[in-house]
Amino acid sequence: MKLAFIGAGYVGLVTAAVFAKLGNEAWVVEIDDDKIRKLSSGEIPFYEPGLGELIAKNIAAGKLRFTKSYKEAIPGSEIIFVCVGTPSKNGKVDLSYVYSATKSVAENLKNPATIVIKSTIPPGVNSRLEKWMKKFTKVNFDLASVPEFLREGKALEDSLHPYRVVIGVEKKSVAKKLLTLHKKISGRRLICDPASAQ
Repeated sequence: MKLAFIGAGYVGLVTAAVFAKLGNEAWVVEIDDDKIRKLSSGEIPFYEPGLGELIAKNIAAGKLRFTKSYKEAIPGSEIIFVCVGTPSKNGKVDLSYVYSATKSVAENLKNPATIVIKSTIPPGVNSRLEKWMKKFTKVNFDLASVPEFLREGKALEDSLHPYRVVIGVEKKSVAKKLLTLHKKISGRRLICDPASAQ
């Protein structure tokens, strides 16, 4: 399955590397040219045991690619993960990167897809994001939330063997699709609505 990951930060890189390891074709969109060059050669911008080796192995196997182009990564992707930062300013979460990323995703959708928000966002934002994205595409899509519970230094272990996988969806068909994607990952499954997942 072709998957896209928006943002090559901690969550985006770990998640993309894990799903590539599990046999998917993972495309990571990153706007920083220098970061793309380094990542493509297996150099990661932070310390995480085993991640550099896993990324290099997936690149060599043709399962993991880095690009600046939404046009290259989004068409054909069945599931698109939004993993951009939400820096806090004066105690408020800054959602500008999330809105920018979801706009670019919507503008480049060519086939129906599931958009998974991994970024940390307040409850209820998914419904606003859905309305926002519909301004930029006529292609059908579903929004879901699958929050990440990663500990630094244990991220690969936490991704492959989490205590639980929380999937926030509105439709049973989307839950089924995401459960299938996570079938090789251990841990309890918790299906809920997106606001509860956030």
